[in-house]
Parts: sequence; C-alpha cells; structure tokens
Amino acid sequence: MQNQRTVVDGLRVAVRALVYAVLGGTALLAIATVASVLGPMLALDLYTPPVAAWWTVFTAIAVQGVPFLLLGTVVSAAIGAFVPEEVFSRLLPRNQALAVPVAGAAGVVLPGCECASVPVAGSLMRRGVAPAAALAFLLSAPAVNPVVLVATSVAFPGQPKMVLARLVASLATAVLMGWLWARFGRDEWLRPPRRHTDPAATGLRAFTAGLQHDFLHAGGFLVLGAAAAATFNIVVPRSVLDLFTGSPWMSVLLLALLAVVLCVCSEADAFVAASLSGFSPTARLAFMVVGPMVDLKLIALQAGTFGRSFALRFSSVTWVVAVASSVLVGWWLL
Repeated sequence: MQNQRTVVDGLRVAVRALVYAVLGGTALLAIATVASVLGPMLALDLYTPPVAAWWTVFTAIAVQGVPFLLLGTVVSAAIGAFVPEEVFSRLLPRNQALAVPVAGAAGVVLPGCECASVPVAGSLMRRGVAPAAALAFLLSAPAVNPVVLVATSVAFPGQPKMVLARLVASLATAVLMGWLWARFGRDEWLRPPRRHTDPAATGLRAFTAGLQHDFLHAGGFLVLGAAAAATFNIVVPRSVLDLFTGSPWMSVLLLALLAVVLCVCSEADAFVAASLSGFSPTARLAFMVVGPMVDLKLIALQAGTFGRSFALRFSSVTWVVAVASSVLVGWWLL
C-alpha cells in the first residue's frame, strides 16, 4: 500500500513538472507572439515604423532564447534534484588549475546557447563545484558544443579553418577566464545562487520546485536583455557601422561590440557573421567568439543569478580576453 502511494505521488509530481515546463514555455512564447503582432499594428497606427522594427527584433531574440532557457533550467533542476554532490567531486580534479580545463572541455556535452548555460552553472556551484570551474563551463558550453560547430561549418562552407578557429579561440577564452577567476576572483564579488527548494524535498519534488523558480527568474532577465538589444538596433543607424569596415582593427572592435548588443543565439550567430562579408575573417571570428560569452541578455542573466558586481567585472574581462583570443587565433589560422 505504501509503495502504491509513493508511485502515485511520484507520477503526480512528474506530471506537475511537465505542466510547469510546457505552460511556462508556452506563456513566454505566447507573450512574444502577441507582442510581435500587436506591436507592428500599434506602430502603423502611430506612424512609427521604428517601433515595428523594435518589436520584430525583440520577438526574434526572445523566441530564440526561450527554448534553450527552458533546456537549461531543466538540466539545472535535474542536477540539483538527482545528482549527488559526490559525483562532481569525483569527476573534477581537486586542483582548480586542473579542474578548469576539464570543465571547459565538458561544455561540449550541452547542445544549448548562453541562455541555458547560466542556470546550469549556478546549479553546479550549488552542488559544490568550484566557481572557477563552473564559470569555465558557463563560457564554453554555448560556444564549443557540436550544434554550434556544425552550424558554423554550414555557414562557412569550404572553410574548416573558421570552425577550428572558433573552437580554439572560444575554449581558450573559457579556460583562461576560469584560471583568472581562480587566481584573482574574490568571494565578495560573487553571490552564489541559493537553494530555492525545501531542504527536505528530494527527487521529483525538488526538481519541480527548482524548475519553476529558475525558469521564471531567468526568463525575466532574458526579456530585459532582449529589450535592450532591440533598442540598440533601432537607435544606431546602419550608416555609422559602415565607417568602420575599412580598418582591420576597428572592424574587430566594432563586431565585438555588436555581438554584445545584438544578442544573437550562439546557434545562429555564424549565419549572421557569414552575412557580414564586408568585414575581415578575424572580425567575424571575434563576433562569433564574443557573442556566446558576453551579450546584453547574458549580462542580465548573470546579474540576476550571481549579482551585479560579478556580472560587470566578469563580463568586462571576458570581453577583453575573447577579443584578444580572436585576434591571436585569427592571425594564426585565418
């Protein structure tokens, strides 16, 4: 009798978790879709085409990010509910200097974008993983996973060196940032994500509570980042961007900055980079390396998860390291 009750309770929790995931994702997609329909209508009524363009960009970013954000929160909740802390202590070396490259290489296993990496990295920290290793994973996961590399090869047909350059520059940036945090990072800069579940809750109940909190919490910051990126697209005229294509160094810096504000999903940014044919290969490489690691929606997600102090410091240094890695690897391979 007791076993039957346990099975029934487990099924109820599983169904509830599925409902939360489906309804949450459907709600955000519905909001974005309704906004995309009503926004242009309102813009036309007010004779303001830029508003229609703003809604289009905002909706594209939000719709791109929601599925991968949902994937990340599911993985995060599953790690917190079902994976014992001892697993990570066994898989990762105790020495942080060695744990960082291992965690960076482990980013290959998560076929998602930067929206998914933040909640997963937070869950790893809650499970006892050293922040330096978790942050290396956070940066590498959206940049070196198989889906991104295949997309890059499709966007740049007949250019295997571009795929290799992206892999090397992205992985080097993630590992170097992990080492820099291990050496210079301070505890007061990082606000470790707290457990938002009942300590007594285990299994499916803990999974449901973690999924509900992480998805709603991170989803709000995704919307804020998408709004900021859409605003930039409308405010800055395209004619200003054309002034920088003639200088190799300025073009690298320009595309590195554009990657921050455009917030293109890491699984689609290669196609955007390929379309920027007026820029040098190194500049386009910088766009693909910086984007998955530093953009407005990712900064917003990091600020909400780890604190604003951390997000500003970590994102700034990551941008510099990513640009430097892109220039060096581009000079070497491209």
